Amino acid sequence: MMKWYVLQVLSGHEKKIKRTLEENLKSNGMQDFIEEVLVPIENVQEVKKGEQKVTEKKLWPGYMLIKMNLTDEAWGYVKNTRSVIDFLGGGRPSPLTDKEVDEILKELEEKKKGVVQKHKFEIGDVVKITEGVFVNFIGTVTEINHEKGKLSVLVSIFGRDTRVDDLEFWQVEQSSVDENN
Repeated sequence: MMKWYVLQVLSGHEKKIKRTLEENLKSNGMQDFIEEVLVPIENVQEVKKGEQKVTEKKLWPGYMLIKMNLTDEAWGYVKNTRSVIDFLGGGRPSPLTDKEVDEILKELEEKKKGVVQKHKFEIGDVVKITEGVFVNFIGTVTEINHEKGKLSVLVSIFGRDTRVDDLEFWQVEQSSVDENN
């Protein structure tokens, strides 16, 4: 009976392990024992040096999912694949529950639908400037340009509101400080 299991693998080798497991199924007679190998990822949009980039990000580095019938032969095939550390659960791994699998697959489906923005700033957010001339100033986001990865922040200097333009996303961070204190 096919059940989902969690594999612990060398971080950074997830895609290679998935490919190896899938490519060698037939030659090792495992096609009836392993149904699916899954590396949970999401697409993250970030701005680097003023350019929009979409990159893949592993949700659980060092872990992947495998849907299989856990026989001794299938266990050995997976366990002896290069860069596989172990099944989660050790000696006799226990499968994920149907509820756990449903939640994981639902989350992955939602993440596939869109690109997650790494920087989630909104107009009115209170931020702290971490780089540049105004380092450590707290201000309010007044304008955002997601395409260029830049924003404008209103800070108070000597009691006067001053607008700081063209700050890159990486030059500010969310702040929990109330700017009026």
